Amino acid sequence: MTSNKSSLEPPGSTPQESLAGVYEEADQPEPPKHSRRTILSAVGAFALLGTATTVLGGSLLNPPSSTEDGDFSGETLEFLIPLASGGGTDTWARFIGTELTNYVPGRPGFAPVNEAGGEGILGTNRFARSAKTDGTEILVGTASTVVPWVLGRSAVKYSFEDLKPVVVNGTGGVIYARAEAGVSGLQDLINRDTPLEFGGISATGLDITTLVAFDLLEADVTSTFGFEGRGPVNLALQRGEIDLDYQTTSAYGSAVAGIAKEGKAVVLMSFGQLDEAGEVVRDPNFPDVPTVAEAYETLHGKKPSGEKFEAYKTLLGLTYTYQKGLWVPQETPEKAYELLRHSSEELGTDKGFQDKAAKVLGGYPLIADTGVADRVRAAYTVSSSVRSYVTGLLADKYNIHVE
Repeated sequence: MTSNKSSLEPPGSTPQESLAGVYEEADQPEPPKHSRRTILSAVGAFALLGTATTVLGGSLLNPPSSTEDGDFSGETLEFLIPLASGGGTDTWARFIGTELTNYVPGRPGFAPVNEAGGEGILGTNRFARSAKTDGTEILVGTASTVVPWVLGRSAVKYSFEDLKPVVVNGTGGVIYARAEAGVSGLQDLINRDTPLEFGGISATGLDITTLVAFDLLEADVTSTFGFEGRGPVNLALQRGEIDLDYQTTSAYGSAVAGIAKEGKAVVLMSFGQLDEAGEVVRDPNFPDVPTVAEAYETLHGKKPSGEKFEAYKTLLGLTYTYQKGLWVPQETPEKAYELLRHSSEELGTDKGFQDKAAKVLGGYPLIADTGVADRVRAAYTVSSSVRSYVTGLLADKYNIHVE
């Protein structure tokens, strides 16, 4: 049996009940009509608001950043770490971030974000493209992302010239040789019957500084790349598979000091450090070891100069003296930037922090004084001649063509 009720009627309603709503709606009074005067007044008010916004530079719609008031309370410092978790850069960033938030007024939160890919390029590209400019988003920079920029790789869409350093931190290292390869000192690097074999990870990574050093010194060296890390290179040297290696300061004690004391390895030189004038000086962690610049003078009887030495000094600053750092976009308000920089300076000079940081920082200071931006900008100014020399070296000697 079929029903005669409309499908629009609610179950159980009568025709009279279903029509009641229609009558009630029909009985509602019409909304009041606005007068011409009311409409013109509203239009005028909106026009006045638009004029005020234009005159005031948009300040009504774009108020000053809350981080410009000298207090980061309620904010979170997000560190973009463009490499995988667990590595040296990740460890450094998490340590610094955790400590730094205790010194920033307002005690902001800390959120490390790993965005690995493309040897650090992908995450850094994203930061350059979309990072907030209020000081709450901070890029963790390291040699792994600096070298591709120096080489002008096509995948790099960022420039350190568009960023501003809040704080930087360096490291150092030494170049050493296997004694059984017939090396007892610097003189054994040149005029050899058989070249020494260097073990590397990638010619377009941190190894590039060592390769430029060998070229500057005119050392008789060939290279094998593809090792998974400096630890495997050290083991290969001890097995006699390669002759030359370098290790950074943090690994020196465990990887080099013992075999050097046993006479199995010979420490030849340190990379050195750049001083405030941009000159190569001895590394405070290796005060008795000559620098690459001093090694050149020993081998060739004169001080180094020319494009090779300029390239070496440039890479030394980028990959060692200022190897790691925290960066914000250039557009970051000066008050917010200065608050972060000054907080970093206070952190770096705190004795308790220095004791706690000795192992993580390897004895190299956090640099965040008032002149840090100018010094780092000078160090990160890479001339076209330096870029041309480095890419030419890779192509001519190592058959590596930068895309």
